[in-house]
Amino acid sequence: MSLRVLIVDDEAEMRRVTRALLQSIGVTDVHEAKDGFSGLDATCSLKPDIILLDWEMPKPNGPEFVQIVRSPGQFPLPDVPIIMVTGSSERSRVVEAIRSGINEYLLKPVSTTALLARVVYILTKPRRMVTLDNRYVPEPRTLSTYKPEYDPAFDEFLLNR
Repeated sequence: MSLRVLIVDDEAEMRRVTRALLQSIGVTDVHEAKDGFSGLDATCSLKPDIILLDWEMPKPNGPEFVQIVRSPGQFPLPDVPIIMVTGSSERSRVVEAIRSGINEYLLKPVSTTALLARVVYILTKPRRMVTLDNRYVPEPRTLSTYKPEYDPAFDEFLLNR
């Protein structure tokens, strides 16, 4: 896969594991940054196709990093896709990450299948960037429009209970 991916994580072992996962799905142009500031510098110089970003890092942490990147006119690559990689599944964290402007969210430990699915989704179904509530974020996904067919027998069943 001809992608340039930047891993921003303060844990060397996690960077090594993530690199191995990327290589197992065919991504060979992989770069690493050990903290948020070096990740911002690497983003500007490398112009990655995707960033894999840890939440828990020294300043700037993951959400702060995203806030800096998602600043059109101030940061040179505000549209770069970002996958937040974290050990936290708390709903408040997921909501905060989405509101900050990430494209995808992955829980540690990351599986090859999950990583591949997120990368493929970003590449095959890119979302344009929009401004919502003074935040520059990927356009929200549309909710499913699935509507079951009307079944009068079901209504009758409900009425006769």
